[in-house]
Amino acid sequence: MTPEAQARQVIDERLQATGWLVQDYRQLNLGAALGVAVREYPTDTGPADYVLFVGREAVGIVEAKRDDAGEQLVVTESQTERYAHSRLKWRTNNQPLPFLFEATGQITRFTDGRDPAPRSREVFRFFRPETLAAWLAQPTTLRQRLREAMPPLPTDNLRDCQTSAVTGLEQSLAANRPRALVHMATGAGKTFTAITAVYRLLKFGGAKRILFLVDTRNLGKQAHQEFMAYTPPDDGRKFTELYNVQRVGPAGVDRHAQVCISTIQRMYAALSGEVLDESAEDIPAAEVAKAVKQGRLVSYSPELPVETFDFIVIDECHRSIYNLWKQVLDYFDAFLIGLTATPDKRTYGFFNENVVAEYSYEDSVADGVNVGYDVWEIVTEVTQQGAELKAKEWVDHRDRQTRKKRWGQTEEDTAYTGKELDRSVVNVSQIRQVLREMKRVVEHELFPARREVPKTLIFAKTDSHADDIVQAVREVYGQGNAFCRKVTYSEKQADAVLAAFRNDYHPRIAVTVDMIATGTDVKPLEVLLFMRDVRSKGYYEQMKGRGVRSLDADGLQKVSASASGAKERFILIDAVGVEKSLKTESRSLEQKPGVPLKDLLQAVALNQRDDDTLLTLANRLVRLDKQLDDKARARIERASGGVPARELGKALLKALDPDAIAQAALDTARLSGITRSEDTLLPDELQAARATRVAAACAPFDAPELREQIEHARREREQLIDHVNLDRILTSSPAAQMDEHARADVQAFKDFAQAHKDELAALSFFYQQPYQRRALTIDAVQELADAIARPPLMLTTDRLWAAYARVQAGQVKGVGLQRQLTDLVALLRFALGLEAELTPFADTVNQRFADWIWRHNSRRATAFTPEQTDWLRLMKDHIASSCSIARDDFDYAELAARGGLQKAWGLFGEELDGLMAGMNEELVA
Repeated sequence: MTPEAQARQVIDERLQATGWLVQDYRQLNLGAALGVAVREYPTDTGPADYVLFVGREAVGIVEAKRDDAGEQLVVTESQTERYAHSRLKWRTNNQPLPFLFEATGQITRFTDGRDPAPRSREVFRFFRPETLAAWLAQPTTLRQRLREAMPPLPTDNLRDCQTSAVTGLEQSLAANRPRALVHMATGAGKTFTAITAVYRLLKFGGAKRILFLVDTRNLGKQAHQEFMAYTPPDDGRKFTELYNVQRVGPAGVDRHAQVCISTIQRMYAALSGEVLDESAEDIPAAEVAKAVKQGRLVSYSPELPVETFDFIVIDECHRSIYNLWKQVLDYFDAFLIGLTATPDKRTYGFFNENVVAEYSYEDSVADGVNVGYDVWEIVTEVTQQGAELKAKEWVDHRDRQTRKKRWGQTEEDTAYTGKELDRSVVNVSQIRQVLREMKRVVEHELFPARREVPKTLIFAKTDSHADDIVQAVREVYGQGNAFCRKVTYSEKQADAVLAAFRNDYHPRIAVTVDMIATGTDVKPLEVLLFMRDVRSKGYYEQMKGRGVRSLDADGLQKVSASASGAKERFILIDAVGVEKSLKTESRSLEQKPGVPLKDLLQAVALNQRDDDTLLTLANRLVRLDKQLDDKARARIERASGGVPARELGKALLKALDPDAIAQAALDTARLSGITRSEDTLLPDELQAARATRVAAACAPFDAPELREQIEHARREREQLIDHVNLDRILTSSPAAQMDEHARADVQAFKDFAQAHKDELAALSFFYQQPYQRRALTIDAVQELADAIARPPLMLTTDRLWAAYARVQAGQVKGVGLQRQLTDLVALLRFALGLEAELTPFADTVNQRFADWIWRHNSRRATAFTPEQTDWLRLMKDHIASSCSIARDDFDYAELAARGGLQKAWGLFGEELDGLMAGMNEELVA
């Protein structure tokens, strides 16, 4: 069979699979099916390879080429267009045929000639006849509607960043760009923005169906809740009252749904025929433990034709669309819209660098959408320098998995570095010292006015490390089980604990490894403690993102009652140098962190050889080899035929090298006498080459003795519990960044005061002293507080006081006290140079009151009576909290309870008004 005939055979099969009846011209029967593809149909410019008929009417052309002509398909477009404009024999309608295909046995390209600027695109398979019939029945094409029918965007309920994102996306779609990336910071409302766009695409763009793609079931649930809560700006009904929104489950896609929410894992299973492990939807797709067995590519599904969705919105697109999962997106003929807060180079590349909205974390902080953060560094001696356990030391030896301990002597001197902590050696003193210092810093330096511990999240290295931290936290804080809980994938009640951490008083502290690292909002979080380093730049940004969400005063006080206002920042406490360590754009090879080594070995022996399993096993073997002693290493080499554990791991990595796989496939094709280029390799050829390479790399693991020796070596790697080397804090201080932020806040406050001195009453009062004496009211102070709280300053009294304490520590008093609104008066006086020290406003009022009452007593014929003095103190306290006192203020609770204005007048008579005026002037000015 010639290459041309081979390609025609595959094209016939693909047309038939998508619902077309393929006929020769001499045996054509246009009434035999809705869609008929006629081979070698005559035209006035020669026979067309295939003419497509729908309902007996010619609608399209398929120009067929041999398999190795894939790179020439774009050149072939002019030939297809010529046939589309040719006169077909027996056809009375001379309009050009609208649907144009070019195809080899491997690649299919399509152009809709009715589009405003017809542009070809690659499609996974042909479209069904019913689809072309539906398109013909519409007066305009989807791309024409995107260009011409989208009305102006109502912006009343949208933030500026959301307006920019929807507008940018619609401009991109109007230009027929197939992929668009929306980069919006955590908390900026990506999902709300996406739903706004989805609503407009359905209503005005005439979209048939849209897929909202997530990578965990929990994210799908959250998205569904947001669709149900969404009310469009031009209709009083909820989104779900206007359109059918489905969460895709085992039954598949509902044909009547306009929006389908699905995990990418479920879509892959539907298209590949894999049996989906339900638990695979609970873990991010990039870290799925047991989702798939590599070996099946997606194939055409009549239940899910390639035209099922017009648009695919991909949530968290930085992590869920690569490697195996990318096939899902390659399958559907849909515009791709990515949503992420932390794009990396891979993300930008996938979306063709078409960033339609870019709203960074810094932008979100400036706008008040998110809060900023400060870094506090804790460095201990053991963390920085490591330690050594001498031979014959009696210490606990603990099994990593079972945590069973045995008391025994070390066999040799064991030196360890800070990087090895909590893996081969656990230094309980190091954990304890870090936690004690965190407790001190939070209680006395960062949140001195809080009565409860701010909600705190601790990132641990492993499940075992998390257990150690949980126990140490409870001991250091002297609290019970409810105070600190572990939230990891291994925790059976993890979801319930997470919900309580988010909404309830307990737990105050949560310890996690990966589960809360990405995609999970805990708005009340105010402290993140890193006790593990992170090398992935994107992953680190996601972890930091757990703390950025803003929260109003009511929301924060619901779980932290002593908080005095809204959440204004979070603190990142760095105990491992994570802020300074070199970050890469890639993630760890450890794709299955929860799967024991023995299960990975057994899975490979039983032919489970997906990328995630092999990468994880390779990572474990390379890491294991570094920690083996000579005896264990020799036993493994004997069982493997002389191959060290390290080399066994490297062989797995090399087997998965895509370039090497492609070269192997080319070599095989060449030996068979077939000329191939890398671009024209068939999926089956690539899969066969991969299978051969993987089989060779996995062959040693068929031997039970090798698997047993590897597992035995792992069991021998007990953790040493170092109680001998006591740790100590070397440094504990705010990072330079905190000082920079403090200086910036102080300067911003001074600049603001100078710029607005004539606009705000509180500023005018102080700038015009001592020439003008008029009452400073609490309303004027509140006006100033509101002004500095708005972007771009985003300042509060608490934050300003802390900034001055950091920049001018020796001149600041009352750092540990809870701030009140009138302390803004003290800040103003200090900023303007009217006071040499920054002292709480109430303290200043108290001191001035003592001077004032002493002068009055010395001048009066008789001193104030004890009862009069008590009332003057009450009036002084009111001034301390309200900046002034007037007759109306005697209706306030504390003064009213003592008899109010009537009682005061009875004590002071006509002297009362003069006393109030004097106190207002001398205690505040």
